Amino acid sequence: MVVQENIPILRFLITVVSVVIVHASCNDHTHNANFRHDDKDRTYVLYTPEGLPENAPLVFVLHSYGRYAKDHLQSLQLNDVADSNKFVVCYPQGTLDVNTGSPYWNARLKNSTIDDVGFLTALAKHLQTEYHLDPNRTFVCGISNGGFMSYTLACESPDVFKAIASVTGTMSGYTWNHRGSTTLPSPVLQISGMTDEVVPIDGSMSTEHGWGGAPHMDIVMNYWKGFNKCTITDTLSTSSNIHAYHYKNGIHRNEVWYYKIEDFGHDLPTIDNSGLDSGKLIWEFFSKF
Repeated sequence: MVVQENIPILRFLITVVSVVIVHASCNDHTHNANFRHDDKDRTYVLYTPEGLPENAPLVFVLHSYGRYAKDHLQSLQLNDVADSNKFVVCYPQGTLDVNTGSPYWNARLKNSTIDDVGFLTALAKHLQTEYHLDPNRTFVCGISNGGFMSYTLACESPDVFKAIASVTGTMSGYTWNHRGSTTLPSPVLQISGMTDEVVPIDGSMSTEHGWGGAPHMDIVMNYWKGFNKCTITDTLSTSSNIHAYHYKNGIHRNEVWYYKIEDFGHDLPTIDNSGLDSGKLIWEFFSKF
């Protein structure tokens, strides 16, 4: 029997325990892990929604320069989309740039020897086996520097990453100049801000350290449209400031989507800041393949 004066304490303890249980339940689907590659311990965050079926898709999210994997858990909000559509989301962590100490991806840059193509490819294969995921539905999206890396994976690891999405990224100079040798036709989604001064849409990014070198994004997307042998162009008017082009009917039914946002700079597009929900658009694109 509980005496009257202990009832407030009991209620407090019940509340604390309930909060802990709910918190633990929320974290059951997200965990941090290590992966050994090239004699280096690499890390990643993995989100697995409840009720995941066999052969579910796998989506990689590559962070921007100077950011960490955990940053995009909230900003891109892809986990909510994963809950509804039952796919796994992997947020790998890049290594630190020796010149600045900032996290980054080596999209074949001149000042790096880190093998991120090898790391991300090996990690994808590991997760496919460990979680019984569909190797034919493994995709990668990246923001800024992560977009650069996504294009490098499209060119060098297309047998593993079946489609890519780049948000405010482009192809590094090396990847653009060496495209074609190992590249296969792949679905590509590009989202660019038309007033982006960090990764300018006109291709005028500095070539220092191997970042710049790709031409205007229109030319880059024309390359992917032609490489995929797309024969149909749908021009969409999603809003007054967003110009969208869907190039369709490509080889293996591949498509190339190109979104240009007026008066928008180097940022992740959301409903609030641009009228475009990047997370939902990325999955809408990937889900076609």
